[in-house]
Amino acid sequence: MIDIEVEDSAWTDALPEAETLVRSAAEAALSARDQPAGGESISVLLTDDASVQDLNARFRDKAAPTNVLSFPAGPNPENLLGDIALAYGVCAREAAEQGKSLSDHLQHLTVHGVLHLLGYDHMSDDEAGVMEDLERAVLGRLGVSDPYGAGEGEHDRS
Repeated sequence: MIDIEVEDSAWTDALPEAETLVRSAAEAALSARDQPAGGESISVLLTDDASVQDLNARFRDKAAPTNVLSFPAGPNPENLLGDIALAYGVCAREAAEQGKSLSDHLQHLTVHGVLHLLGYDHMSDDEAGVMEDLERAVLGRLGVSDPYGAGEGEHDRS
């Protein structure tokens, strides 16, 4: 199950299909993994920069908003993989700066967040390479062009 909460209406004002895009991207990322799916659930929060900045400060000791945050859950009887939060302002600004549509960027960051919930990371160049290759493959199936092709969207190693 993929639970999507739209906390900032800027998301649906800019992208009326935001929930559909998030759901399809999350489902595609879940189906791309090596192990079989087991009825997991994910919560996705489409929110504003201030809310993501607060989460980033509380959980990562970083006093700035970021595009996407992932919070993997530990083992639990509900089979919840974790939570993802996306900041509208940061995502919209990045999409414009990188010459991407907001819909493509939202799908990319949703896939990115889900992969984090599945245990992928990008703290080293090798990890980033594996994660980026998987992102490219999933996004290609969704009709989204390579987000790293023009050198944009490089992974933060922190």
